[in-house]
Amino acid sequence: MGNEEKTMGVVILHGWTYSTDLWQPFMNTLREKGFEIKLLKIPGLTEKLETVWDINNYVDWLDQEIGKEKVILLGHSNGGRMALAYTLKYPEKVKNLILIDSAGIYHNDLPVRVKRFVFKTIAKLGRKITASQSLRKLLYKLSRESDYENASPVVKQTMVNLISFDLRNSLNQIKVPTLIIWGKNDKATPLSDGKLMHQLIPDSKMHIIETARHSPQFTHVDEVVKTILKEIT
Repeated sequence: MGNEEKTMGVVILHGWTYSTDLWQPFMNTLREKGFEIKLLKIPGLTEKLETVWDINNYVDWLDQEIGKEKVILLGHSNGGRMALAYTLKYPEKVKNLILIDSAGIYHNDLPVRVKRFVFKTIAKLGRKITASQSLRKLLYKLSRESDYENASPVVKQTMVNLISFDLRNSLNQIKVPTLIIWGKNDKATPLSDGKLMHQLIPDSKMHIIETARHSPQFTHVDEVVKTILKEIT
């Protein structure tokens, strides 16, 4: 890498999690390669959130975090959704976009419809339905979303807003160099989503990790870092 790339910052948007401990080996490896890393604390997840947000709120928040810098923006899962939305609004501030098993494609198949129904029902009825522990756990089981069970009412409604947001029709407007990394065996955001993003984002590059699932940056650190070094430096 040249001097410019060595001083280029990587801003990381983690997925739907309440802890970032698992990111450390990946970030340490990137730092060893000369990158400056900034892993953001995301409101509603690793930072407190007092009011319900939608994707536009997250884009505005991210713009404040990035400021006037031009960065490499890396988003995993739900963080990828935010990174995509930000890049569409502020392409001049993104040098490279890296998506790892990113969310952002709206699905309407039965399991996803069940999840949206459960989220919206709980968010709407609140204590009327969550007073019954057995019923609450059944609904969470139906939605296959354990993180939702631990979320506050504000975060639950925020989650509803995010999973209802579809970027499919805007992806062809992304002009920033984009690298898409995907675990072949991902069950949370299927490989078909990654292939669709690759198809729709002009001149994007895609790398599929054969034995990985939803978080290859944790399970296949060296391969993910090697791919990043190859494609964006």
